[in-house]
Amino acid sequence: MLEEMRKPLEDLQKRIQEIGDSLNLDKKRDRILDLDMQMSDPDFWNTPDKAKAVSQEATALKAEVEGHDAIVREADDLAELCRMAMDDDDPSFASEIERQYNSLLKELEKREVLLLLSGEYDSCNAIMTFHAGAGGTEAQDWTQIVVRMYSRWAEQHGYRIRMLDYQPGDEAGTKSCAFTVEGKYAYGYLKSEKGVHRLVRISPFDAAARRHTSFTAVDVMPELPDNVEVEINMDDVRIDYFRASGAGGQHVNKTSSAVRMTHIPTGIVVQCQNERSQVQNREMCMKYLRARLFELEEEKKEKLRAEINGTQQAIEWGSQIRSYVFHPYNLVKDHRTGVETGNIQAVVDGDIDMFIEGYLQYVKNRRNQIEE
Repeated sequence: MLEEMRKPLEDLQKRIQEIGDSLNLDKKRDRILDLDMQMSDPDFWNTPDKAKAVSQEATALKAEVEGHDAIVREADDLAELCRMAMDDDDPSFASEIERQYNSLLKELEKREVLLLLSGEYDSCNAIMTFHAGAGGTEAQDWTQIVVRMYSRWAEQHGYRIRMLDYQPGDEAGTKSCAFTVEGKYAYGYLKSEKGVHRLVRISPFDAAARRHTSFTAVDVMPELPDNVEVEINMDDVRIDYFRASGAGGQHVNKTSSAVRMTHIPTGIVVQCQNERSQVQNREMCMKYLRARLFELEEEKKEKLRAEINGTQQAIEWGSQIRSYVFHPYNLVKDHRTGVETGNIQAVVDGDIDMFIEGYLQYVKNRRNQIEE
């Protein structure tokens, strides 16, 4: 058993080394030293905004470097333990070595996925919106299931959900919903989920028990850092205030705290009603509008690049990306990557990592093909 573990451990150390090379850790260590020197300046906190940005960058870089150094040490210690056990011909350590190896392997796989999150805004929070398609109560019920699916995924990965707006269905379910997913790389992971999600099932709302097909549109945008410029002429924005109808207690129903912003040139409408004050709702609404306008410009650029490159694949917001089939069989299939599973209950309970990671790998492979 010990002899069988030696080669996998060597391969593990090699993969860890390759990840370290890809992360440019030496360059990041130099950057940490530079940032530490800036923070040691007595006048550092005289400019709070700049100081905060420098401090956050240093913290993130240190966490990345120290995390990698820790996994290197663990792999080296485990390899040494295996060598010592083999020299002493002591098989009693075999089960512990295998357990630690499997644990390290899982951590390594997580880090390999992070290498795929190289986009400029991948580390940002995500803003997600959900809109029920045609179909009344059936579509609205499906939208509620999709909202719950992403809420559960976020909870399982330690992200925080912050509700922006929620419109309940006429009889059941959800008409529309918007929330932020707050945490490192939230947008990088969730950007793969943008598009139309299709459900096929026997409708619980149909007395004749017929099969129905329903659609929910999911949009995902990065919550932009403050230093990203998005040109907004406030003369082009109509702002309306109204009484909120969502969660938050009686207060939200007694004051006109909800905010709706309409960007007249583009027709984009955003609203926020789940904060307690009008000022907070206005601030969140402005972030939401910035993200929508930024997304619009990025889509224009992407369409232009696709035309130049001769790319025929649809890139618009309405592209159908995934089907969830409850009847006549159980299957969830991503139409872009081909990733599929029959465990549909686990998926709607938030187990969607296979689709997210499959998409990230798919994008990487497509880029490599284009470069070749």
